[in-house]
Amino acid sequence: MLGVIYEQKRRQYSPEFKSKIAIAAVRGDKTTAELAAQHEIHPTQINTWKRELLEKASTLFDQGKSAGKAQSDAKAENDELYRQIGKLKVERDFLAERSAQLGLLPENPW
Repeated sequence: MLGVIYEQKRRQYSPEFKSKIAIAAVRGDKTTAELAAQHEIHPTQINTWKRELLEKASTLFDQGKSAGKAQSDAKAENDELYRQIGKLKVERDFLAERSAQLGLLPENPW
């Protein structure tokens, strides 16, 4: 039949599998061609994973520092938000009390 297109679903690999293959390629125990044949992967794919591993290796040791900074930033933001909430509650209570004294609103409508 002419014009029939066979769709082949792309294989998706887990991060663990990719890292295992990339590390094996970096070690050099087997050639890229041998790894490709053994795992039925195109050699270009292995070279891509290897390049990504080498490019991103330095960020592995930097994650602890950035995670700690992100946590301290989040805590500071939470503290500021709680401070603002407290301030707004005091203002709300004051205005509700004054409004009730003036007969404008019932005391504590919430």
